[in-house]
Amino acid sequence: MIVKMTRREFNSLPQEALYKACFEPLLLVYKSRVVEQITKNDSIVKEQFYKQLTNGQRALFVFQVYYEHASNSMVEFYWWSAYFMAQPKIWSAMKIGLQYFGDDAMLRLLEEIEEVLKRYNHPSSLEKFTVTREDLDNNRELLAFISPLYGKFDETAFLTIKIISEYVRNNQREFVQIED
Repeated sequence: MIVKMTRREFNSLPQEALYKACFEPLLLVYKSRVVEQITKNDSIVKEQFYKQLTNGQRALFVFQVYYEHASNSMVEFYWWSAYFMAQPKIWSAMKIGLQYFGDDAMLRLLEEIEEVLKRYNHPSSLEKFTVTREDLDNNRELLAFISPLYGKFDETAFLTIKIISEYVRNNQREFVQIED
C-alpha cells in the first residue's frame, strides 16, 4: 500500500501536503475494505488492513485518524479521546506510533489525557462506553481539566504533523514509491 508519486512531486510537496498525500490513499483503501466486508465483525477487516501497513504507515494512520476527529472542537477532542482510549489496542498503537516518530510531547499529552479520563472513570472498553458529548456541560470539574489539554493538543498537533512529515521525507521508502 505504498503511495506512488514522481520524484518531482515528492520533492515539491510542502510538509503537510506530503503528510496528507501519504495518508489519504490509505484512508480510501481502509474505507473501501470496511464497506466491502460481509461479516458484521469489521474488527477483523481493520486488523488485516493494519497488518499490511509499514510501521511508519501504521503510526501515521492511527494518529491522523485520531487527529482528524479530535481537532474539530474541545467537545470532539474529549469524546474521541475517550472513544480511542476505550479501545486499548488503538490507544496503545497511537502511543507506540508517537514513540516511533520520536514525538515525546504528544506522547506525554496522550498520557495526561489518559490520566484525566481514568480519574473520571471513563470506560476502558467499548462494551461499557457511555460517554456523551454533553458530559463536559454536565461536569464543570472535568471541563476544567479537558480545556487546557485541548489547548495543548491544538499546539502540539501542529508540531506532531511537522515531525511526521519530516520523518516521511527522510524515510520515503516506508511511505512512497518513486516512479520516474
